[in-house]
Parts: sequence; structure tokens; C-alpha cells
Amino acid sequence: MWSTPAASTVCILLGILCDVKQVYSKPKVIQRQTEQSLEEARLQEDIQKVINEIHSLSRENENTRSFVVSSTGESFYLDAYYNVLSHLYSVFQPRLRGRFFNDLPRILVCLLAEREDCGPEADLTKTVSQELVGPLLTFVSSLRSQTCSPLNRDAESAYLRMGESVATAFGGFQQTFINILSSIPLSGSLMGVVSGLVDAAVTNVSKFVASLLQVPLDYIKIALQFGVRVPSLNGVQTCQQGDLKQLIMWGINNNVSWSFATSITDILLEIFLAPERPLCTYPGSECPNPPSGPFQRSISEAADDNHNVLLKCDRHNLARLNDTLCADIISGSIAGSSTSVIAFCQELSSLSPNQIEQVWSKACYGVQALVFLLLGRSSDCSDGDALPLPVVTPPSETPTAPQTAPHRVAREAPNLKQLACNYNSWLENEAVDAVLVTLCSDNEREEFVKQVCNNALLMGRLVSDQMNSWLYGYCSNSSADPGYMVSHFCVYEQWLEQPSVPVNPLVLEFCMNLDSPRLTKLICEHTGFFMILFSNPENTQFMPNCTGSLPPPLFPGMGSLMSESCRYSEWQDVTQITTDDLLQCIRLDQSGFAKEVCSNKTFLNTLLRDRANAWLENHCNTSLTFAPAEPTQPFNIADWCDYHTWGKRQVDDSVVALCWQNDQLAFQKNVCCKASVFQKLVENPQNKWLLSACSDIEDITDMQVVPQVCRYSEWTRPIIVDSTELALCADNDSFNFTTKVCANDTILQNLMANQDNTWLIQHCANRSNPGVSPGGDGGQGGGLTGFNPAVQCQYSSWGVSLPDAALLTLCWEHDQASFVSSVCPNAVVLFLLAREPSSMWVSSMCTTYTNYTASTSSSSSSSSNSNNSTTAEPDSCLARKLVRQFNWNCSADFTSACHHGAGQNAALQMIVRCWVESLRYRVEDLLTPPVAAVLEQAVSTTVVVLLALEEAQNTSLHVTENIRLRVLASVVRYLERENNFEKKRVLLQCFGTVLTSLMQTARVVTGDKFSYLMKEYFSIPLDSLRSVLSSAHITTITLILQYYSRNQDTLQLPDKYLSTMVSVLLQTHVVKDGSLFPELAPLLTSASPADIQALPSLRDDIVRETINRNLANMNLDQREAFGIWYSKVMPPSNITRGHQSLIRDTGNLIAYLPFRNFQHLSPAQLLDGLDVLQRNSLTPLKQEFVAQSLLSSYRNLTAQDFTRLGKITCQADPEDLLVYRGTEAFIVIQDIVMNCTREGLSLSNHLISRLLLNSTELKTPSSLGPVRLAELTHLMPLLGVTFLQDLTPAQLLAVLPVLDSVPFSPAQASIIIDKLPPGTTLTAPGQLQELGHLIAGMKTETLLTLTSDRLLSSLPAMAQHTPGLSPPQANAVSTKLWGFPEVISWLDKVEPLLYCTPLLSVLPRTRMLVDNVTTASTKSWNTQQAIAIVNELLETKPNVIRQKFLSLGTLGQGVSCTVLKQRFQADSSPSAVIKILALLRRQPGPLHTSLKNCVIDELYQLEFFSELLRDLGAEIALTMSVSTIRKFSTDVMDTLRELIIQDPQQFLLQPRTKQELLVDKMVQRLGMYTGVFTEEEFRSLGIMAPFVVDEVLIQVDRSFFTDNLHYLQGLCYTRSKMDIVARILQEAFGPIKNWNQTTLSQVDWFLFFLPDSSLQEIPRALMSVRRIEKLFMSQRRWEHGAVGSHCLNENERKEFFEKQQFVLQFFLGFLKINPLSPTPIVPNCELLHTIPPAAWTSSSLTSMSPSAFSNCLELMGRDPFLASYQRIQVLTKVKQMYGPVSSFSQSVISQLGRLAKELTVEELSSLRLTERRSIAALGAVSGLSNRQLAAGFTTVLNSTKLSPSQLDSSILVAMGYMVCGAKTTEMKSFNAVEFSKAVLWLGQLKLSCSEEQLETLVGLLTHSLAFGPISTWGTDVFIEIGVLAAGLPDFAMSALVKEQIEGITPEAISMIPPERFYVALNPRQISLFSYEQATAVTDEQLSTLSDVQRTALAMVLTPWENRPVDFRGKSLGLALSHSPLCLILGLLMLLMVLPCPDLCCPGT
Repeated sequence: MWSTPAASTVCILLGILCDVKQVYSKPKVIQRQTEQSLEEARLQEDIQKVINEIHSLSRENENTRSFVVSSTGESFYLDAYYNVLSHLYSVFQPRLRGRFFNDLPRILVCLLAEREDCGPEADLTKTVSQELVGPLLTFVSSLRSQTCSPLNRDAESAYLRMGESVATAFGGFQQTFINILSSIPLSGSLMGVVSGLVDAAVTNVSKFVASLLQVPLDYIKIALQFGVRVPSLNGVQTCQQGDLKQLIMWGINNNVSWSFATSITDILLEIFLAPERPLCTYPGSECPNPPSGPFQRSISEAADDNHNVLLKCDRHNLARLNDTLCADIISGSIAGSSTSVIAFCQELSSLSPNQIEQVWSKACYGVQALVFLLLGRSSDCSDGDALPLPVVTPPSETPTAPQTAPHRVAREAPNLKQLACNYNSWLENEAVDAVLVTLCSDNEREEFVKQVCNNALLMGRLVSDQMNSWLYGYCSNSSADPGYMVSHFCVYEQWLEQPSVPVNPLVLEFCMNLDSPRLTKLICEHTGFFMILFSNPENTQFMPNCTGSLPPPLFPGMGSLMSESCRYSEWQDVTQITTDDLLQCIRLDQSGFAKEVCSNKTFLNTLLRDRANAWLENHCNTSLTFAPAEPTQPFNIADWCDYHTWGKRQVDDSVVALCWQNDQLAFQKNVCCKASVFQKLVENPQNKWLLSACSDIEDITDMQVVPQVCRYSEWTRPIIVDSTELALCADNDSFNFTTKVCANDTILQNLMANQDNTWLIQHCANRSNPGVSPGGDGGQGGGLTGFNPAVQCQYSSWGVSLPDAALLTLCWEHDQASFVSSVCPNAVVLFLLAREPSSMWVSSMCTTYTNYTASTSSSSSSSSNSNNSTTAEPDSCLARKLVRQFNWNCSADFTSACHHGAGQNAALQMIVRCWVESLRYRVEDLLTPPVAAVLEQAVSTTVVVLLALEEAQNTSLHVTENIRLRVLASVVRYLERENNFEKKRVLLQCFGTVLTSLMQTARVVTGDKFSYLMKEYFSIPLDSLRSVLSSAHITTITLILQYYSRNQDTLQLPDKYLSTMVSVLLQTHVVKDGSLFPELAPLLTSASPADIQALPSLRDDIVRETINRNLANMNLDQREAFGIWYSKVMPPSNITRGHQSLIRDTGNLIAYLPFRNFQHLSPAQLLDGLDVLQRNSLTPLKQEFVAQSLLSSYRNLTAQDFTRLGKITCQADPEDLLVYRGTEAFIVIQDIVMNCTREGLSLSNHLISRLLLNSTELKTPSSLGPVRLAELTHLMPLLGVTFLQDLTPAQLLAVLPVLDSVPFSPAQASIIIDKLPPGTTLTAPGQLQELGHLIAGMKTETLLTLTSDRLLSSLPAMAQHTPGLSPPQANAVSTKLWGFPEVISWLDKVEPLLYCTPLLSVLPRTRMLVDNVTTASTKSWNTQQAIAIVNELLETKPNVIRQKFLSLGTLGQGVSCTVLKQRFQADSSPSAVIKILALLRRQPGPLHTSLKNCVIDELYQLEFFSELLRDLGAEIALTMSVSTIRKFSTDVMDTLRELIIQDPQQFLLQPRTKQELLVDKMVQRLGMYTGVFTEEEFRSLGIMAPFVVDEVLIQVDRSFFTDNLHYLQGLCYTRSKMDIVARILQEAFGPIKNWNQTTLSQVDWFLFFLPDSSLQEIPRALMSVRRIEKLFMSQRRWEHGAVGSHCLNENERKEFFEKQQFVLQFFLGFLKINPLSPTPIVPNCELLHTIPPAAWTSSSLTSMSPSAFSNCLELMGRDPFLASYQRIQVLTKVKQMYGPVSSFSQSVISQLGRLAKELTVEELSSLRLTERRSIAALGAVSGLSNRQLAAGFTTVLNSTKLSPSQLDSSILVAMGYMVCGAKTTEMKSFNAVEFSKAVLWLGQLKLSCSEEQLETLVGLLTHSLAFGPISTWGTDVFIEIGVLAAGLPDFAMSALVKEQIEGITPEAISMIPPERFYVALNPRQISLFSYEQATAVTDEQLSTLSDVQRTALAMVLTPWENRPVDFRGKSLGLALSHSPLCLILGLLMLLMVLPCPDLCCPGT
């Protein structure tokens, strides 16, 4: 319990807190209640009596309102007050017992809140306390008034400094204390006793203090939590930036251990033992100027406009109760809290926010009154001008009684700065003390900036003092108006007018920071200005790089003239060299001038003879000291090392070596660590060295890290280099480190700014002079040319003038002995050196040497004879002496306490610090955890209060600088320990600014802590990254980017992370501050095109150059996005007005301008900027534009011009190039075009034909030599069969090695193979696998004769080429190899042919495959093979499925739905499901529809199905019905959208109806249905965009449409969408009759979308053969691409071709619609390769020359659109050339293709089909009549002399459609096994066999050696047989079960005869159809179905229509017929199947 005096005091304080006003209470009568006891009545009377006594006492003194204590010695009225207090105590004594004091906090809160229901104790307490307030204040005031005397001016001045008597007394106390410490006799035993006593005292005192502080700390913590509102994330995940005290409070709330024990000691020492300074800090009559010295700027926190001033009483932004300790106390989560604290919190919880604010306000004013009462000056000590103290009375209240006029006293300033920082007087005074300036700048930053930085006159006066030179940097970094400061201090005109006045480097740096673009431009363009600035060597560091800023030459050739003037080798006569020449060469060729002139001493001395060149000596000295790095041409390694393509192509071994040498980090990641790429490379013998190189990873790491970490060129700038990186470079790159760091003073000076790098001195000393050991004889000064320590190291003068960092380092390196003996003992020099970051290392180095010397001396003296011992020299430093005397371990630097003039305070500070340090570790062991926690909390709370005091008083208590490192270290420890990112996020997001300010100092950023904190920003989860970075301060962002720039290779961040990061920075920060853009350079490659385009217009050359440097590393979309962005500042008007060198001046960026801007470049600009355009990726459209512009404008281009034009020449019109025929340029043109064809560029065959193939040498192929023939190999497919036939076998054999990669057609390949010498391809070792594409020409018969070894060795090489083997070839090889039992061990080699291996070949091997399932699970099986293997696995090893399901690998596609259901049921957790889905996504081929449906059906029932959508992948997700998809939420629908964009092919494979419905639902859900169809919306839909409804597409943004036609031309369009596109084209480009060549180039193949009537309006002159050919080429490129190949169906293709045919025939004169139509042309064969034969008229085809016709016969035979009449005429031409059909060779027959349709039955019968390739050519033709098929089949039998039973699988595959030409009897004689092996290919053809034929073929499949009975067939067999399933008998079809139906292909469904479909398939079976099967049902089939069957089919086709139908028990429709015959047949059928229960109940 509390003592009586304490209780009384609390009651008195209560009154003050309740109402601070002077209260004049009237006598109060407390009405008694009838129920009150007599005791209570007496208590009330006693209280009233005490109140009356107080009133009477108050009335006696009401005139003075104080105790009268006069100077005459009048007595105190203490007796009266004593009586009052005694009576009060007697009244309250009964109340002091029990729970009163536990309830006191509750009472306090209730009273402050002015509530009426506070209870009787509160009423009594309030009444008494209100009446005691006045007397108490009067009492204290009267006492304090006696302690002051009237102040005159001198006394006031003394008061401002410090009372002399107090200072003297305190100084005497300090001296006495020091004397006592010095005189204590120390011995081991005494120290042990003292240590024990101290330990005991610390233990007991700490426990007592902890117990005493626990409860008060809770109250203070709650108060601080209310007052310091800690930032937190709001609903939108944003927060305000917190300051330092909020950060500490956040840490206290989150159990962060701040460890401020040492820091609080330093703070208190700074406050109470501050080092002696002059008694006044401003000059005056009685105060001389204080000694001046350089001032070190302190840390300044970032300004925050929303500071919560803790000590402000009128607060309306207090924290919520739930954010304080009270919330935890009330909830009971904190145990052991004091009863009073609990009551206090409970009372607070009952208050409203307004009441809590009222409590805070009154309590705050009360505390302020008490503090002033105890610490403030009495009003009697002030003069009459003193203002009343505002802290006593709240502003909402006014005194109730008038105040008497106060005595007139001297005016008082609340603190020193109000008196010192009188800026107006600074202009009047002659001199302003520099220390005073710094004081004001620290303590009132905003006012200082306003009064000084924004006042040029005052600032100019201040900076005239050298001590205030820091003001330039201070003001440039402040909020002052930069424009104002630049206009007054960066007056370049004055600099030019006064060349004799040197420009201060600080002023130059100031202007470079604030006005860099203008100053740089002036320096680079004005020679005189350049000379004025850089004649001062100190300004050399600010010399800009003028290379990219050179002005354009005024006249052509001026640039070359300038370079000619700087030919130093021709500078013979120095009299001819003018000053302008020298300055021009210095400006344009800095490095060359320094190398050729400054380094040549003889020549330099000759120049210096001219006095006008005297400035040159200083320039050269500086240039040689700070030599700029040699400019190097950028080498883009990414262009060469495109690793992502190495796995798909052959890479030259020299390129591999190049990438290894220059890009080792990426090489290791993309080559050494990727087995597929690595193995492909080492196949080349020249790359075998990789085996050893990639194995030594450690060496790789060293080699790759050094060039990326040790960026010495960057270290010349004032950046922070990580200490670990520095050490790594010193160890692993010693030579470069020594030459580039140790020998470079600039780098050394920058590195020395970090104290952790002082080891560099010793390291560089050892490296530069290996003979010198650390601390050894280093003082002889040898080893450095031109450096003489005896002359230059004048240590005695360093106390006056400090050396620079370079000289300091040199003296240490080369004169160590003298350095140590002269500098280390000199406290003054050490003190001065310690204040500069670049020389702080000297103090620690001297400490090391001193300690080493002392320990050595001690050791020597202890080991020597005591009689011979000498007396050591006494230590003059008192602090060091005492520390050594007490044997304390102290790491502090004694320089500040030991230098000359250091006072007692400095010594005491050092002693206390060392004592605390020595105690710290012992105290940690002595304190128990609870005690330590309380003390830690107390210290942290104290720091918050001190910060609040600093804030309130606007003065410095040195808190921030003392706790900075502790805060950072604590934050780092917290981040390392904390796993909850949400807490980390608050720290990084809400306190990022204050953490950044703590990390920054004047010149250095904290190393390790900086690194870790910055690294945390790269560990933020992706979903939080945007909000965290968006709220970060610009300085924080800069540091993050700098950290990333240095560590991007080690961070290894994912692309999505980098993309999000750069997106935030571009959208949020660069928009606000464009200067941040250059820092973004490393991240630009991750920026999305949308973010790039959204950038604001930044008209900054630095921004443009940054983009230009990084464009090469970006993808095309990013480059084009930057081009669109740049078009904002480069509109067409600027281009047309631009000068000729516009492209060169702009750089790479101009190449990516949108075409609408690019097309305004003039031919002159294009020709001048060709070099820039060539090194960038121009689109084909731009290349064509450049070629047309130049060749149409210039008719006299030279060979050199065409060399510069390069590949762009290949886009020119042939007619423009043929102009140069016969000239030297034409040879260059031909070489360029040849190179274009060799590189595989898409060129016009018309161009190739006119320029290359019309050569006379090609008319006699046999005359070509091997070299020339090898150069022409890539053109051989165009030269055709006639050219190949004329080549000799010797010629072909010579070029055979280079023919393997040429894409010959099968007919061409067969000609080459046939012409080779016999046995060449078989006998020579390794020859077969080198055939490459030529393998397509090898006869199947030949392949069958090869041994298995030869086939196996050749397969991998053959499989790499496309197209590879033909179906007969593949079947022959696969069946042959799988006939060997050893094939199981050949899986690696036969894997390329697994896709075409018959199932029947695999089935006998499944048991062995299961035994080797580990290997089998890695091969690329097709679906049916995988099903068969898995079924075998289930039968023989079911445990593998159950226990190792995920190890199935590529066999996963073969699992049944039953197995999959079991797996999901066994473990349906999200992680397990995701793993299974990942397995399914990794399958080598498409998953079967049944498996996908099974996955959807099973997973849709799970609660987390929507979360699995991304894991499903597009293939499985799109299996869902539209009715399911339309239920998706917006987020889930967006996920589906992303899946489709990532894998668009799966969307294109969907039926057209489903595509349109799906997109429509998606557009509705994502809200894109109204308004303009914007670019963002369009691109967000990707491949789906053209599938929106017509109403949406017509609203597409027109500017987006015209700017992105190339992108739009890669999408898929239906017929209606083509019409819309045609309308938009006419709107965008105007009337068609006004279109030009450029318009047609832009529209490209979209031109085919125009209606016929519009096409005819195109000017005929534009539609040349070349133009039409390019249109056809573009369309074919799209059609054969990933999108076009799946876009149009057969009918749409036919319709589109007819439009193409119309364009060709209309504009080339075939359609005589117009009399002006040109004469029809006859195409050559080269043209038919790009414009298909069917587009031409039959007459034009037959008019071709015989050679051209022969070359294109195969092409015409493959054309699917060649009409019957065309085929007839072409076939007639064939007969004319090759004779009657019976004489056709096998080669001609194989080229006929679809022309064979026009052969008569007799002609077919006369053919000689002796080879499988000729048989396959006819067998691949669909649409032959039954008679033709029969004739063809018979011809095969007759030609091969084989019977039907002798036909093997390869012949059956080759026969294809002709199989249906066999009679039923002939079919029955087929070999069932061979036919079953051929069914894989035959089942994919839509055979025209009759119903009876199909049944016969199915019967072959049921053979016991084939697939067996139909009832045993599974899904795998039905997939294998394809369309042959349509031939199942009625009985078998009606008995099909679910698994069998799932295997039937849609083509087979469509081929089932309608009547059989109706009879055999019941509604339940139909309902089991997949959507694809249902859509295959033909109209004929549908017309025969019953209503129930139709309903079942409709349920499958339209699942989004909810129609519940139960098909169980439904008949097949037989009951609807009353035909007796049907009934009898039905009964017979039933009786036949009764013995088989399975067939009776197929559904069970």
C-alpha cells in the first residue's frame, strides 16, 4: 500500500489533472439522504469543514494568490496549511484503506471525462482537489520566486550561457570525482571485491527498479500508444509513412528488441556531459568569434507533413483503444497485469472516442502545468514583456477571474534558437558564426530553408565563408525552389564574362545537380565555357560525357573535319596549333588527348612554351590522375548467345566458345545445367571441352562472378560497394584489383568512406610493395616513381592543413614508421582526421598500433629483470589512463577525449562509455529475463519520449544519431527471425521512408544492414509487391534499384516478380519523378508493353539514351511499346521538319516508331540513318518501306550503299533492282539476295527468279563445280526436278553432306537418292543418318532390307527432320523393329517412331514394358499404347498404381477414369490433387476426351475447385461445358482467360459454337460489353478477341486497329468478322480508290476480306505480280502457322481461296471484266510455289514451258483446290509430255497426286504400281469412284504380283483409300495381323467402303492373333481402329459400354450408316457421347432418330440447357414400330444373346 504522504500527493495531483484552472469554489452543502448512516453524515461534515478552512485560507491570500514570503523576512503561513492538510488526512484516512487506490485510475479517467456517474469517492476527491489547486500553485510559486533575483542585461546573457556559479560547482564536482578515480589504489583483490559489490548492487537494484517501474510503464505505454498512432494497413492495403517514434512504438507493440541500453547512455552523456563549446554561439560585443572548423552535417530525417506531435494537447487523431495494451488486458491475453491498470483500461473501454480525446487533452494540460511548475522559470523572474504561459490553460477555457498586471521582467525565449536564429540580423552583422548557421539548419529546417535557401542575398553572404560551403548541398537537397536558386547562383553568363575568377567546385556541383541538362549542353557545345570550368583541376570530376551530346554538324562533312583537326600524328608545327584546336580535341576526344598529348612530355613541354597554353599543364596533370575510361563499342552478347534456340538448332562451335568466355553465368544456367542442350552440343566433337568445363562449377562460379561483381569503372562514382563484394574482388581478381583500385586514388577515397574498408590500406600496401610487411619497415619510401615521403609527407603541417585522401594513403603506404610515430601520438591531427569519413580509418589504425605497442612493451617489461626496468612515459590522456587503470575493455576511439583542448566532459564521457561497455556483458548475465524485459521496455519508452521532446521543442537531443544503428540492427534481426510476412509488410511499407533515412548519412550508406533491408524488398510475395512499392518513398526506390543493379545476377528473381516491380515503378514513381528512369535500366527488359506505353512524355536526352542502350535486351513487343511511347514526343510534324541526321541523333528508338510516324521519314533521312536502322529489328513492313523509298528516290545508288542497305534490299521490287543490271552494284545485290535466301528469309519467288535463277550457268547443271553447287543447294527445291535430273551422281555425292538440311519434296528427294551410286547410302558407315531430309526419298522396300542395327543407329537423326518418314516408311520401320524381343532395350532409339507404332506391335511387349516401367514411363507413347501398358500394370503390379501413381510419368495419359477416381478419393487434399494435375499436364500428347471429362466431373464436386482452375491447364479446363463456365465468378473467369492466352491452341481446337459461346460469357462476366472495345480489352482476350459478338468488335478502337495491323493479322476470323474488318479498313484508310503502295503494305492479306466490288476499286497499277505474290505469301504464312492451321474449316478455306483466285485473275488480266485488263501472264514454276496452281487458269498452267511444268507437276498434284476442269487439262499436258499412262514412270506416278482423279478406269488399270511410293501417291487420293478404287486395287495386285493374303502392313498403309477397292472376298483373305498393324493409318482416313466391306474389315480385327473378340476391346483398341469402328455389327454396337464408346472417334460416328445408328445405339449410349462425338452426327443420321434419341443427343450438344431426362429403361424405339418382322427379329436377337449375361445387360 502507498504511504500517507504519497496518498495525499496523489489526491492533490488529481485535482490538478481534473481542472487546472484556478478554482474559486463557493461553499458547498452536501445534501444528506435519509438512508445515510450517521458515520457518513459526520464524514461529509468533516469534509465541508476542511473546505471552509481552505476557503478562509484562500481569502486571506487572494490578492497575491501565493504564500507571502517577503524579502523582509515575514513568516510563512505554514501552520494554516498544515492544519488544512491534517484535517484532510483525517477525513481521507478511512478511504485510504481497501480498494481506493486500485480504483484511483478509474476515478481519474471518469473525472477527466466529466461523467456524472463516477461514484461518491470521485465526487469527494474532485471537490477537495479543486479547492487545493490554487493554494498549491501559490505555495510552489512563492517558494520559487525567492530563488531568482532581478535580471539585468548582463545577468540575462549569463543565464543564456549557464549560471557561472552552477557551472563552477559542477566543474568542481567533476574534478573531485576524477581525482577520486585517479587516486583509488587498485589491486586484484580490491577489484574483485568492487566487482562483486557492483554485481550484487546491479542485481538487487535492477530487481527493485523493475518492480517499481512495471505498473508506471504500463500507464506510460498505454499513453504513448494513444498518442503515437502507429501506421497500419487499411482496407485497400495502403498506409501512411511513419516516423521514427512510430517505428519504435510499432516495435514495442510487436516485441522487437531495440537494445537501446548503450544508445540511451550516449544520449544522456550528450545531454548532461556535452563537450565544452564556446559559451555563446553568436558573435557579440562581449563574445568573441568562436574558433571555426569544418562542420559535419548530421542526419536529417525525411520531412513528413503529417507528423503526430506527441506532446500536443489538442489531438483529434488518437489511436483506437483496440490498438493499445488495454485491448490485450481486457481480452485476457496478457496475464499478471496490475489491478489498477485493469480498472483503468476497463474505464477507458466505456468511453466514446470524443471522451477519450477529452481525457487526453485535460491530462496533457495537467502534465504540462506540473512540468512547467517544477522546471520553468517563475513569473517573478521575468520582465513585463513576458507572455503568459499557454500550457497552463487549455485554449477552450478562460480564467474565471481577472489576472492582476504582471511585473515587468526581461523578455524570455523558450529556447536558445529563438534568440540565435534571427535571420534578419544576419544580413546586418558583419559576420555570422558558422556554428550558429549549422545549429539553425538542424533545429528548424523548414524555416531555415525559407529564410536562407530562398534568399539569394543572405545565402550568398553565408557561402562566402568557406565554413558554410555545405549550404550548396544542403539547399539543393531541400524543398527550396530549384529554379530560384539556379537563376541566382548558376549564372553562366557571369562565369563567361569573368574568366579570371575560378568557378568553385561546390558551385559547379550545385549547378550540375539542379541544372544538369542545360549545364551539360553548354559545356559540350561552348569551347570557351569548357576551358573556363576545367582549367581548375578540381572541376575535372564533373566533366560530362559529351559523346552523345555533340551538336549536329552545321554543314555536311563537318564531323569529319573536326576529327581531322585532332590527328595528333600530324601535329608537327606547334605554332599552327591554336587554343581552339586544343580545346576542341579535349572536348571531343578526352582519352585520346590525354594519351597522345598529355602523356608525351616532350610534345607537351613544346606546347607549354606558348604562355597562352599555360592552363594545359594543370589540365594534363588532372587528366592523367583521373584518366577517363576508354570508350568501348557496346558488345551485345545476347544477340549471339540466344540459348533458348540452341536446343532446336545446330550452333557453331565458335559461338559456343564465345558465349562461354563472355557470358559464363548465363552459359552455366542455360547450357551446363540443361541436359538437353548440353548433350546436343557435346555431340559435336569440337565441343567436347564442355565436358570438363561444365564439371568444374566452382571455377565457373569464380569466373562468372568476378566480371559481374567487380565493376571497377562504376566505383569511380560515389556509390556504396558491398564489403563482401570488395573482399571477393581482392581475393579472386588480384591483378585487376591492384591496378584499378589500389592505383586509383579516386576509387580508394570513395571506398575509404566506409570504415569497414580500412583493411584496403594494408592490402594495397602489400600488393604495391610486396617487400613491405604489415607494420614492417615501410618507411623507406621506395617503390613509387615521383613520390618522395620526406618531401611530401609534412606531418608537422597537418594540424593546420589536412592532406587529401590520396596523399594520406600514399604516406601510410610508403612511410609507415614515420606516419605512426608522427600522426598517432598527435591528438589534434587524429581529431581532425576522424571528422572526415575518408580518413576515419587512421584513428582505428593508430589504435591497433598503439595497443600492439603497449602489449609488446608490457610483455617485454614483465620478462626483463626488474633491476633493469625503465620507467614508462606517463600517458597524457586522462581518459585513456583511467580506462587502462581499471583494466576495462573498451573499443571506443579516444581521439575526441585526448586531443588538445578536450575538457573534462569529453573525458568523463569516454570513462562512462568504457565503464558501461565493460559492465554490459556482465549485466546481461546478471539480469533475469523478466527484469531485462522491463528495463528494455523502460529504455525504449524513454527513447520515444525523448524523440517527442525533440519534436515539441524543435531542438536536438542527439537521439536519432545515437540510435540509428541500433534501430537498423534490430530491424534486421526482426526480419531475419519473423516468418509472418504481414508483419514484415507493415515494417517495409509503412516505415520504409524512415528506415531509408536512417540508412543514409552525409556520404555513406550502412553496408550490411543496408544490404539486408534492401534484400527484404525482393522477398515480398508477389500479391503484396505492388502495394508495398507504391507507398515507398522515392529515395527508398532509388536504393532498391541500386541494390538490384549490383545484385541482379545473385537475386534470381522470377520474371513475374520483375514485371510487377517495374510496373509499379513506372506507373507510380516515374510519373512523379522522371529522374528515376535511368535507375530503372536493369529492369526495363521486364516491363510490360502496357506500362511502357502509359509512361508520361519525358523530354530528356538521358531517358532516351537509357532506352537506346537497353533496347537490344528487350523483346520486340517491348521495343514497339517504347516506339509508341516515343511517338508522343516525335509526331509526324517533328519528323518532316527534322534535319537529315535525325535518325542518327535519335538512335535506336526511332526504328520502333509506329508505322504511322515512321512512314514520314524522308529518303534522305533514311539513307543517312541506315546504320542505326540496320542494327535494329525492323518489321517487314518498315523494311519494305525503306527499300521502296530509297530505290524509288535514288537511281544511282552505289555498291557501298547497297552494302549498307543489307537485307533490306531483299524487300525491294525486282524491277527497281534490275535497273542496276550490269553494274558493280548488281553483283552486290545478287550476293545480298543470295544471303537472304540462305538465311531462310521469306522472299518473293518472283524476286529470286528474276535476280538469281535466270543465270545462264543454271541452264547446264552438269557444268557446275562442287563449290558453286554447294552454294546453290538451298535453291535446288526451286530449281526443280529437271535441274536435279541433269546433275551427275558425282556432283550429288560431292554435295551430299550439305543436302541433308534442304527441304526437298518427296519426289525431288527420290530423284537424288536414285541418282546416287548403288550402295552409297547403305554401305558407307554413318551415311544413312546423314541423309537428313533426303530420307523421304528412300524406297520403303530398301528400308525393309536394312538390319535392325542400321535402322536403330539412324532413327534419332532421321526423326529430327520434318517432314520425316512417309506413312509406309514409318510403318515398315516400326513394325520391323518391334518384331524383335530386344526392342524393350531399344526404347531410347525407337522413341521417335512410337507415335506411328501399331498397337498390335506393342501389345505382346506390355508385360516386359511393365517390368521396366521406370524406363517406359519416360517415353512418348500415344494414348492407346499408354492405356494398354497401364492396363497391364493394373493386372500385374496394381500396387504401383496405388503407391507410386505420380511415378507413371508419360503413362499418366493411359489411366482409366476408375483409377483416377480412386486416387482422388484416397487423397482429395489440394496438394495431392495439384500433383496429379501436374502429372497430366506433362503428358507428351493431347489427353483423351474421356480422361479430361473424368477429371472435370470428379474435381467439380470439390469445394476448392475454383482454386484448381490454373492447375487444370487450358486443355482440361476447356473440356468443361459452357453451362459450367458461365457460373464462374469474375476472378475465376479471369483465370480461365489467362489460361487460354497462355495456350491458345486449345481454344482453337474447340468447336466454333463453343468458342463463340465461351467468349460471349467471358466478355459479359469481365464487363466488356459496352463502350469502345479498347486496346487493353482486346489484348487481354488474346486469341479470343475476334470471337466476340459483332456488336462488340465493330466498336474496336480505330487507332489501335491501324497501329497494330501486324498483330491483328495473326488472329483468327470467321466470315462475319472478316466483313467487319473490311468495313473498318475502309474507314481507317479512306476510299479504296485512293490507296497507295504503303496502304497496301499495311493492309497486307486483310485485302482478301474486302468484297469483290471493293477490290475492283484498287488502282490496277498497284497490283503488280510482286504485290499479289506478297499477299498470297502472307496469307499462306498465316494459314500454316499455329493460328491459321486451326482457324478455318474446309468450307471456309474453299471460300477464302475463291477470293484469292478472283484477286489474281482480275488484276493479272485473266478476267476480262475491264477492257483495260492486262494481257494474261504465264507463270513460271517459282511463282507457283507462292501462288498456288489452282489460282491460275488452266490455260496459263498448260502454257508453261516444259521444264517449268515438269518442275511443278508434284505441286499441282498436291493442290486441294484444283478444279476438275483444271485437272483434266493439266493431265492432258502430262500425257503430252510423258506419253501414254501405261508408260508413266514411278516418279511421274508419285507426282500425279489428285490429278489421278481424272484417270479413267482403263488408264488406272494400265499403270505400273510396282513401288510403295507410287502406290501411296494414288492411295492418298480421296474422292475416287468405286470403279476407280477397284481398278487401282487390282492394278496393285497385278503390278506387285502379290495375292491379297500376301499384302503386308506397309503396302496396306500405302494403298490407303484403295483398300475399299478390294472385294469382300479379297478382304477376307487379308492377313489379319498385317491389316491390324496397318489400321492405325487406315483408321484415320474417311474410307468410302461399303457397309459390308467395313464389317469384313472389322471381322479381320477380331482375329485371335489380332485384337480378339469385340467384347474384350477397350478404349485403346477403339482409338486405334478409328473409322473402322463404324463397321461394327449391330449386335456388337448395341452392346457397347461406356469405356468402348469413349474410344470411338468422331469420324467413326459420322460414318455409321443412319439405319444402323437408329437401331443399334440406344438413348443411354447416345447420352454417353462426348461433345465432339455428338457434333459429328450427320443430318442423315439425325433424321432417322427417335424423339428420345434426339433428346439424348441434344443433352450432349447443349448441356447449358437444363433438361433433366432419365434414359434408364427407355427402349431403342422398336416398340414404336408394329412390323411383325421387326418383332420376330427382335425376339431372335434376344434369344441369341441370352447365354451371355454381359451382353444381356450391357449397362451393368
